[in-house]
Amino acid sequence: MKVKEALFDYISPDIDYQIKKGDSLTILQKIEDGKFDLILTSPPYNVGKSYETKTSIEKYLETQEEIIGELVRTLSDKGNLCWQVGNYVDKGEIFPLDIYYYQIFKKYGLKLRNRIIWHFGHGLHASKRFSGRYETLLWFSKTDDYIFNLDSVRVPSKYPGKLHFKGPKKGLPSGNPLGKNPSDIWEIIQQDWENGMWDIPNVKSNHPEKTNHPCQFPIELVERCVLALTDENAWVLDPFSGVGSTVLGAIKNNRNGMGIEKEEEYCKIARQRIKDYNEGKLKFRPINKPIHKPTANDKVAKIPKEWLELEHSNGNGKSNGLNGH
Repeated sequence: MKVKEALFDYISPDIDYQIKKGDSLTILQKIEDGKFDLILTSPPYNVGKSYETKTSIEKYLETQEEIIGELVRTLSDKGNLCWQVGNYVDKGEIFPLDIYYYQIFKKYGLKLRNRIIWHFGHGLHASKRFSGRYETLLWFSKTDDYIFNLDSVRVPSKYPGKLHFKGPKKGLPSGNPLGKNPSDIWEIIQQDWENGMWDIPNVKSNHPEKTNHPCQFPIELVERCVLALTDENAWVLDPFSGVGSTVLGAIKNNRNGMGIEKEEEYCKIARQRIKDYNEGKLKFRPINKPIHKPTANDKVAKIPKEWLELEHSNGNGKSNGLNGH
């Protein structure tokens, strides 16, 4: 399908997008070799969400390996693959999925370029372990000749006035005028863009992009990968596309996008989001927007009266840590 109208001047009306309903493996087997310059996805974690059937981790990985084989085949020689995962949890035991997946990708000859930590400030709470606040993104290339546009994603230098202190460039600026290379920790802090980290909140109830998908990808995370790892007019694929965030991140930056999703409900939402975007109605979080940090006057930053009453009943509150002790 063609994007009929460009929302901004830099979006070409000739960009293609496709939302394909069906089984990823079946659809991938019909796609030609080397079509995609970027494959970016967050696969099902096998944790029993409404769109998946929980099985043993061995069976889960066996199924994923078959799909990965087709993904590698459809990835171009200069292409990149980004696989964003969290943990599989079974009876309270944590299985870090990126470690298991790494072995599969190496089996197919892919080369790991970065293991990126995506740290976010909100998530599920835990009572018998520390609450999880990060997931990982494995970035692989197919060959040593891969696309990497560092200048597209540089962040402002923390010390732009820093100078060379010796050698032939003594006294000259030591940094790059376009900014510095961002870190491999994409962290959720208020001024992360200024500090050289990538500020990408996860999509929770108050996020402007929130739909009814339980594990939604933020478009901002997609954009960072698209800008750095593809050139304009490239094809980007998400084989588990959910509500279409990867496709949106692609067409928003003048790339072609294809999403494969087995759930009809999510396909409909994805198509509607793309339609809304083309009409200028889609809400999304702008790239690099600082995270809101509550002030002392905000209600959510104040200690609840129930806690203060508990503090009073316990004496001076030291046991509850309400006074910062």
